[in-house]
Amino acid sequence: MKPSDFNATRRQMIRSLFGSSLLMPGLLSDLMAADDPMAPKSPHFPAKAKRVIFLYMTGGVSQVDSFDPKPQLTLDHGKKVKNRFSLVRTPFNFKHYGQSGTEVSELFPHVGECVDDMCVIRSMKNDDNDHFGATMGIHAGSTNFARPSIGSWVSYGLGTVNQNLPSFMVLAPYLPYAGGQVWSADFLPAAHQGTLILPGGEPIPNMTRRASSAELQKKELGLLAEFDRKHLIGRESDSSLVGRVKSFETAFGMQQEAPRVFDLSKESDATHKLYGLERGSTQGFAWQCLIARRLAERGVRFIELIDSGSDLNKNWDAHFDIQTHVTLARNVDQPIAALLKDLKSRGMLDDTLVVWTTEFGRTPYNENPEKHGREHHNRVFSSWLAGGGVKGGTTYGESDEYGIEVARDMVHFHDFHATILHLLGMDHKRLTYRYSGRDFRLTDVAGEVVKGILA
Repeated sequence: MKPSDFNATRRQMIRSLFGSSLLMPGLLSDLMAADDPMAPKSPHFPAKAKRVIFLYMTGGVSQVDSFDPKPQLTLDHGKKVKNRFSLVRTPFNFKHYGQSGTEVSELFPHVGECVDDMCVIRSMKNDDNDHFGATMGIHAGSTNFARPSIGSWVSYGLGTVNQNLPSFMVLAPYLPYAGGQVWSADFLPAAHQGTLILPGGEPIPNMTRRASSAELQKKELGLLAEFDRKHLIGRESDSSLVGRVKSFETAFGMQQEAPRVFDLSKESDATHKLYGLERGSTQGFAWQCLIARRLAERGVRFIELIDSGSDLNKNWDAHFDIQTHVTLARNVDQPIAALLKDLKSRGMLDDTLVVWTTEFGRTPYNENPEKHGREHHNRVFSSWLAGGGVKGGTTYGESDEYGIEVARDMVHFHDFHATILHLLGMDHKRLTYRYSGRDFRLTDVAGEVVKGILA
């Protein structure tokens, strides 16, 4: 049905509810097909990855205690640097893993088993040393201003292949630093904003229809669709309104598909064991990772998993004791490795880009060498990529002998974002949106694709 073919009056529309089965699925798409912000789009060039699973560790994971071993730091423990600070060795041992021999801390033994599929970047840099700004930098490409999240940019650039699920979904037990701005579409069309999923018995509110029957709901939503169509006439430039209208159609589709996504009853005992997930549980990072795989199977473009919130006593912000990394790592290590192994066994890792990052690292020094914690450190930290076009079994870039500064091949978050977009088939310089008189992009006016990590 085309908009031009639909000229029913409101009275006719109401009357039709009693003698027809006007269906909601597809109706709004038909009415607004020409302007559907979620329509699938072709990438700029052939893509290596079709989707992204973005694993975000809140609070600042210490690079020298996780993926960037520094033997000299251990040897020079207590030595003064910058005439004020004392170097502090890591309390964790590092081990060579895989055929590549990449060294990983004992904090991540399960992830270490997957290093041959990973490229570890040891030369990341953020512009801000505060949680809020650094979180926005790694997500939205700006530490100072509200900007669309990378997930929203990917949704805007590629659209969705499954109209029954949002293209950008975020699984988080608590709000991170910067709150909902982390998955905000900001000035992009509102339909590209991330949908928040809360681990628990009802991951999405109102996932079950309230109408007494499916047929009645279809008729009610059909009527709403017609009213929405008329209300949109003359207001097509209001992206929030268009996004709101579109959300009703997506919500209907989610009521059909989302319950199946979150129903893990048919997942095998072996799969539950792989992830370390107790059957029936709907909590923890293991649940998030298994749901992420199921969302990826169903065509969701960008899936972000956030492990903890902005409470510094419950995240990686180890000011007081680096040993807090032990519990946090135990929460995510096996599930992350399981996700990589599961995707690989299903043939999905080749076209799924898995990204692991944090907002910044931790200082390898302190004013007191006996202090048990580490402070914020944005000048160099570690991240890694796996799957979708990444050169596995490699490391890229180096920090200096103590892990204080980038020594070689710096990867700024603009470069990081440019590379992720490139693997999805998008040129970060061409992915722009006109707003307030200028063309904006995720990478602002900077960023280079890090070719050294590409397969």
